[in-house]
Amino acid sequence: MYETWLPSDVEARLAKDKQLMIVDVREHDEWDRGHIAEAKHIRLGELTERKSELNKNQVTIIVCHSGARSAKACEYLSAEGYQVVNMLGGMSTWSGSIAR
Repeated sequence: MYETWLPSDVEARLAKDKQLMIVDVREHDEWDRGHIAEAKHIRLGELTERKSELNKNQVTIIVCHSGARSAKACEYLSAEGYQVVNMLGGMSTWSGSIAR
């Protein structure tokens, strides 16, 4: 099981806690076009070998373009014991600042 948050929820929580863990699972070209500045980039295809970079005891928000790939990542990570949240709508509905 995992939670889902709207991008506005993520943005509000990020304003309060700059240490919030955000993982962007999109491909390199998507990441390069713009991402949440505080996000860590781990492509969905790399998640199994890089999951050790995440803290099981910290809530981690998973982001993709629309929310579908991040949902797959959340299903996998939650089954592995991680506390994850899927950002609904992904970067396509993100209205916060974007880094390039």
